Amino acid sequence: MRPKNRVIFVSFRGPILLYLRHRIKTNQIRSTMKKIFTSGLLAGAVLLVVGYAALYVVIKIFPGIAEEYYSPTFREGSTHLWMYLAHPFIMAITFSWFWENFKTNIHGSLVYRGLWVGLIYGAVALLPAMWLTFSSVAISLKMVTSWYLYGLFQACLAGLIFAKTNP
Repeated sequence: MRPKNRVIFVSFRGPILLYLRHRIKTNQIRSTMKKIFTSGLLAGAVLLVVGYAALYVVIKIFPGIAEEYYSPTFREGSTHLWMYLAHPFIMAITFSWFWENFKTNIHGSLVYRGLWVGLIYGAVALLPAMWLTFSSVAISLKMVTSWYLYGLFQACLAGLIFAKTNP
C-alpha cells in the first residue's frame, strides 16, 4: 500500500507542471512580443525621420517627380496626413515580426543580415506592390521606380536596426 503523502504529491504534480509550462510559454511570448514592438517602434521612428528628410531631398534633386504629386491622381489636403505618418510604424512593426521569425535562417555579419533581409522584403513585398501600382494607377515609371528604391532603402535600414537591436 502507498503512503498517503505520495498520492497527494502525485495528484498535484500534473497541474503544477502544466501551470509552470504555461507560465514559461507566456513569459517567452511576452518577451518576444516586447522585442518585436520595441525594435519595430524604434525602426518606425527612424524611418519617419528619414522619410521626412527624403521628401525634401527628392523635391530638390528631382523636381519633375515632385510635380507629379500635383496631378489629380493624388489626394489634396492634409486629411489623410496621419496615414503618411503612420506608414513607417506599420511597416516597421510588421517587418519586425518578419525579422523575428526568419532571423535564424540568415547567417553572416550584422550588416549582411540586415541588408539581406531588406533585399528579401524588397523582392517579396515591394516588387509585387509596385508592379500592381504601376499597372493600375496613372503614374510614371520614374515615380514607381523611385518608390521602389525608397522602399528598398527603408527595408535595408530597418533590417540593419533589427539586426542590431534584436539579433
